[in-house]
Amino acid sequence: MNFSTTDYIIFIGYCLFIVAFGLYVSREKKGHEKNANDYFLASNTLPWWAIGASLIAANISAEQFIGMSGSGYALGLAIASYEWMAALTLIVVAKYFLPIFIEKGIFTLPQFLEIRYDSRIRTILAVFWVLLYTFVNLTTVLYLSSLALSVVLGITITQSIIGLAVVAVAYSLYGGLKAVAWTDVVQVVFLVFGGLVTTYLALDAVSGGNGVLAGMKELLVQAPDRFDMIFTEDNPYYKDLPGLSVLIGGLWIANLSYWGCNQYIIQRALAAKNIREAQKGLAFAGYLKLLIPLVVVIPGIAAYVMQADIARPDEAYPWLLGNLVPNGIRGLAFAALIAAALSSLSSMMNSTATIFTMDIYQPFFGKDASQKKLVNIGRLVGLFSIVIAVVVAQPLLGGEEQIFQFIQKYTGYVSPGIVVLFLFGLFWKRTTGTAALWSAVASVPVSIGVDLIFSEMPFLDQMGLVFLILSALIIVLSLMESKTNSPKAIVFGTDLFKTGPVFNIAAMGIVLILGVLYTTFW
Repeated sequence: MNFSTTDYIIFIGYCLFIVAFGLYVSREKKGHEKNANDYFLASNTLPWWAIGASLIAANISAEQFIGMSGSGYALGLAIASYEWMAALTLIVVAKYFLPIFIEKGIFTLPQFLEIRYDSRIRTILAVFWVLLYTFVNLTTVLYLSSLALSVVLGITITQSIIGLAVVAVAYSLYGGLKAVAWTDVVQVVFLVFGGLVTTYLALDAVSGGNGVLAGMKELLVQAPDRFDMIFTEDNPYYKDLPGLSVLIGGLWIANLSYWGCNQYIIQRALAAKNIREAQKGLAFAGYLKLLIPLVVVIPGIAAYVMQADIARPDEAYPWLLGNLVPNGIRGLAFAALIAAALSSLSSMMNSTATIFTMDIYQPFFGKDASQKKLVNIGRLVGLFSIVIAVVVAQPLLGGEEQIFQFIQKYTGYVSPGIVVLFLFGLFWKRTTGTAALWSAVASVPVSIGVDLIFSEMPFLDQMGLVFLILSALIIVLSLMESKTNSPKAIVFGTDLFKTGPVFNIAAMGIVLILGVLYTTFW
């Protein structure tokens, strides 16, 4: 793909602007030295709109632009269920999870698990999340983003990986969550606007220059099978999205694990000014999630209709950038893709650093560590994690065809156990620490066992089955161990879950829009 001089100016200028802006917003007042709250929770100053924008910027990475466009090309709009059902999950998390997390005044989710259970579970989950963010999340974002970067700029994937890592480190390592969150506000604007430009051009091309609405009609005419939201068993992709399970089954486990039990998502809400701001922020993010399939899935369907000359589905979005987006605008559209990558990379680095510092280093090695020491450890861990990801990204993911589905399947081995830990810890007072520990340890072997025994079962249904097995396990073990409520049980009044009118209206709006969408594309 040939970039014009204007494209290069826009692209390079954007990268330089983000670095400069991140360093600017993360500066401290004269005489004030960054402490752990400043670095890991942005001094609890984030308003609702910054929280919502940052959540989406952290979530929408090349995994969506490249991976979901590839899945849109291969199987159609049904993959949008991951986005649309996430909007509803955000409402559930905002109403029932966040009030408890914020009331406990935690930095990290492993810290909450110690408050509810014991230090064993905190340590095990802290180590697990550090490894997951480093070897799965960071590597995936780096590889998929670099795939596009290498195609567009004509450089190697290795050079692309290193370049992205350097830019992400340049602005986020010093400033912490404050730099990450406020640059995310800028990046989500580029992400959505730049993505919509690509969607517009793709639909206009499909219609032969007759506009977006004509392009959508043409997609519906030429590829009606790509607009089935609920697959029947005879669909070749039924195993990826098994019918009603996307509404009432295993997809809920994946969504609750990601949006309710995930440090780099919850961390933004923990950094809110107060609970009302956090809840409104998640509702705002829910509306943005409703919009995202228009940015990432529809272009993949358009590439399918245009019979894109590609070797694998994940090349659909880079193909659109190279063949449809004109010089001058190409730099803007590509800046959107890089914005998504940088925001996700910086978020994951910061959350990895937060968990390691607060849940591993401080309890075991730095009980008397100063605030400055904690911040410096966080910076070192963030740097170390991105260096590891740079080294392993290409060898680990270079052979996968649909990386988005690869991620969903193998994170699905641990998601049921994570959801069981939090749901029972939050809402069942009899749950014991030992029962929770065994359920957490059993998650991967039970998931592997179910995968082997029911190998023909769709992985979302497998997740639902594993969730039921682990739920039964944690109930039985808890009842065997104790006849009374756990002394560490969460005690709360019904007032804790009361929400404001703005949030309530926003939540009802999301439910109504989802009803219309699924009724239309059933």
